[in-house]
Amino acid sequence: MTKVTSKKETPLMRQYREIKEKHPGTILLFRVGDFYETFGEDAILASKILGIVLTKRANGKASHVELAGFPHHSLDVYLPKLVRNGYRVAVCDQLEDPKKAKTIVKRGVTDMITPGIALHDQVIESKKNNFLCAAFVLDNQVGISYIDFSTGEFQLTQGAIEPMVSLIHGLSPAEILVAKGQKTEIQQKLNSNYYLYELEDWFFEIDFAKDQIFNHYQVKNLKGLGIENHELAIISSGAILHYLKETKHNNLGHLNVLSRLDFENCLWLDQFTVRNLELVQSAQPDGKSLLDVLDLCTNPMGSRLLRKWLLRPLIDPEEISQRHDVVSLFYEESKFEKNIGNILQNIGDLERMSTKLTLGKIGPRELNQMAQSIHEVEKIKEELTDRKVFRTFPFEIKDILACAKQINSTISEAAPALTHKGDIFKPHINSELDEQRDIRKNGKQHLVNIQQKAINATGISSLKIGFNNVFGYFLEVTNAHKNKVPEHWIRKQTLTNAERYITEELKEYEQKILFAEDRIVALEKEMYDQFLQKLQPFVPFVQKVSLALAQIDCLRGFGKLAFEQQYCRPKFSEKKSMNFQKLRHPVIETQLPSNEPFIPNDLFLDNDQQQIIVLTGPNMSGKSAILRQTALAVIMAQMGGFIPADAAEIGIVDKIFTRVGASDNISKGESTFMVEMLETSSILNNLSANSLVLLDEIGRGTSTYDGISLAWSIAEFLNHCREKPKVLFATHYHELNQLEKNNNGIVNYHISSKQIDGQVVFLRKLTKGSSNSSFGIHVAAMAGMPKNVLQRAQEILLDLETERDKNPKRKAPPNKAPQTNQIELFENKNKIWKSLEEELSRVDTNTLTPIEALLKLNELKILIKK
Repeated sequence: MTKVTSKKETPLMRQYREIKEKHPGTILLFRVGDFYETFGEDAILASKILGIVLTKRANGKASHVELAGFPHHSLDVYLPKLVRNGYRVAVCDQLEDPKKAKTIVKRGVTDMITPGIALHDQVIESKKNNFLCAAFVLDNQVGISYIDFSTGEFQLTQGAIEPMVSLIHGLSPAEILVAKGQKTEIQQKLNSNYYLYELEDWFFEIDFAKDQIFNHYQVKNLKGLGIENHELAIISSGAILHYLKETKHNNLGHLNVLSRLDFENCLWLDQFTVRNLELVQSAQPDGKSLLDVLDLCTNPMGSRLLRKWLLRPLIDPEEISQRHDVVSLFYEESKFEKNIGNILQNIGDLERMSTKLTLGKIGPRELNQMAQSIHEVEKIKEELTDRKVFRTFPFEIKDILACAKQINSTISEAAPALTHKGDIFKPHINSELDEQRDIRKNGKQHLVNIQQKAINATGISSLKIGFNNVFGYFLEVTNAHKNKVPEHWIRKQTLTNAERYITEELKEYEQKILFAEDRIVALEKEMYDQFLQKLQPFVPFVQKVSLALAQIDCLRGFGKLAFEQQYCRPKFSEKKSMNFQKLRHPVIETQLPSNEPFIPNDLFLDNDQQQIIVLTGPNMSGKSAILRQTALAVIMAQMGGFIPADAAEIGIVDKIFTRVGASDNISKGESTFMVEMLETSSILNNLSANSLVLLDEIGRGTSTYDGISLAWSIAEFLNHCREKPKVLFATHYHELNQLEKNNNGIVNYHISSKQIDGQVVFLRKLTKGSSNSSFGIHVAAMAGMPKNVLQRAQEILLDLETERDKNPKRKAPPNKAPQTNQIELFENKNKIWKSLEEELSRVDTNTLTPIEALLKLNELKILIKK
């Protein structure tokens, strides 16, 4: 903030400075009359971000400060812009009526909005969670907690650094809370640009954290929550609860469940796999992700849940089967699917509405929308009646119908969006409110009634009521009748021909008329706050029904997609294998021209006979697509959806690892090859017997022989290791085709192609056997490479192939002797050469005579000829 050099500040600026000092790192919106003002550096920032005028304000003698402000009723317009630009905002309001204040108006911060704590529709995306996360590191373990403040979701977990980092990347939190002493360490581990906010280290202590949880959930121990053995996660949860209170969020009734996230119950997808498979975001600006294809939800609650399902598919066959049963129903009954979809489309975001209700930030009009949405839920309940597959859904609506009934009987159908607009309640809810409304509407008639009442009481027929700015309303009596005026009337003014009087009744009614509007607004605000408190007990029931609606919407979308794209229901077996018939890529096929069909392929993998497929073929032939579509099919199946194939039988997969494509991380000093090795190392160190591994072009980031050697060794490791995961290994190193000969379970496949009149035609078919050419020069020609460059490349290729033929040893790396501490890179299985090696090992060259040497050489020649 701009420093003020004057020793004498105005009272207003002194008050501002004192409040600003309590909230460092925030833009303070300071209520002054009908405006929210910003001062100093805040004003400079606000003027740039909001496009408002920057001016100056006097601040004591010979001093000024920058000033920028906007009308208070525009808060919902300007505040989201500040938060979207990554700033924390403190809203400072007037805490008393300025008319009643004897000195400067009392002010205080009433709301704090940060990137991770936001409810405004203009700040958070409707189809995406807005997570606030806290992380705490100790001894290579990380405790993580995260909430979506807008929905009430609150979960915690802890584990090794790598899976926890992957979890954070999957959550993509808007804000992460860290201890001051750990900020640098956590930044390095995340290796990505997240908004990190530091808290004092003592907020991350176990006793403090437990107290926060005990107080919030009103429990005496953590066993009931099932988190007693997760100390690091508990610490991070305590930090979040403290942070919410520190930021003026004390109504946290929507955070009624703290649950533990168990990775053992879901298919593990590390951060590299999520990125490489483009699950939630395409690598291309105009590309599609799998989420884009799957999301046919008609309600934002469904879209948010779908993203979670995509990043954490199931591994329990029974749970998966239950979801498939529901999808089958939607798939087979299109009319039922459309009916449910239409109803869901008419339901608002009940999940976020219930949070706004808890926090007292839901407007009257939105409250009506909430009630209307609940009535739509009743229609869904009727549709689901007698449908056995929905019996396990938490769909008890009796309590939420009671909530809707209270809203409908209390709130006006034409209620405004904001409380200060008035006319929130129906008639006959509050007698005083009815009276004030009557005064506002029929004020003149009431004055006529008072006038007539006075005439009747005094017999002065010429009496009339008047008004001026000095006395307000008055009774005017001509001099001829002034002797009839009652004694309790108070004379206020004498005119030439008349006297003017006031009465207690008239002054009282004057106050009512003049302040009726203000009283209506204040009274309705008070009544509205009380009404929202009355609705609080219904929030947990609304949250449960919201979850059920989101699940139904996701599964309905799966059924609709399966019907439109002709997907099949996958079967799950206890075998450690996967067998796809005519499998397709769910994203690519939606982007092909209508006249260009997607070429499907069969694929089989198990842990024995066909454990590793070494896949070769031309550039652009579709090797990477086959790798990706296999993994995507598994993910879709274990999410509970159908898959793009004619048939499929899958053994449950618990982990999917990918190393696909090249990507530099130059800003972090990591080359393509280093990134490749880091990702591959992560795969080899975290395998399981039920893993699916996709490797594409391993080793191409370094020299040819280094690359071949590494790729060969990695393939052998995967084939010989105890876990024996299922592997798809795409490569341009045709030397790797030799692996099939000497390793059980490694099988060569290639993507077939044809040359017609010198042109390459990609057939896109997966065919058993190896490929001897990648047709790189042909692909370069298709890309429009200059002809002289292509011709020269062809000449060089012929020279290199001739040289290779002259020197057969270059076809594969040299043999290496077996070592006990690592997998052998090349193990010679030829019996003749083994015998030769054994004979030579027995020869002692130090004692061998020339004659004996000649005889031994002749024996070896005979051995080779055999």
